[in-house]
Amino acid sequence: MDKIIIVDIKRCMGCHSCELACSVAHSINKDLFQAIREENVQIPRIILDHCDDTSFPVHCRHCEDAPCVIVCPSKAMSRPTETGPVVLDKDKCIGCHACIIVCPFGVIKKDRDGKSLLKCDLCFERLEAGKEPACVEACPTGAIKFVTIDEATKMKRRDMMKGYIVVMKQDMGALKE
Repeated sequence: MDKIIIVDIKRCMGCHSCELACSVAHSINKDLFQAIREENVQIPRIILDHCDDTSFPVHCRHCEDAPCVIVCPSKAMSRPTETGPVVLDKDKCIGCHACIIVCPFGVIKKDRDGKSLLKCDLCFERLEAGKEPACVEACPTGAIKFVTIDEATKMKRRDMMKGYIVVMKQDMGALKE
């Protein structure tokens, strides 16, 4: 994958904008007001989970050696391109749920029919059109970002250094006392 979704849980306010945008992006009309009138209102493929006072958007990580792709007996889980996201072809899905069992992140879920499945596809249609995934674009706080691996690594180093600098300043302040 060239780019990945990363989440800064400190910035997530649990507004559900990501889920709404995901549902609309996967609707037939791609318009909120028309999407809510569709016969089959789309279920979001991103999951806004909560633990204590923290909200956390959870999504497919599109693993390099994706276990869901490996175990799928009908080849319903696949990558359309070598560097693309893992996508699900609902027409090929036989509903064995092996992918649910092997997903290390618990992000594959049953669709309303109870047989076929849903998972994040990074809004593959939007990516092909040069856009970001809908959840990223809709996040009002910037908690969800779509970045390269190098950018993600650089952000991690910067955060680690900021924390280190704060600790160093505290230690220096304690020494002065």
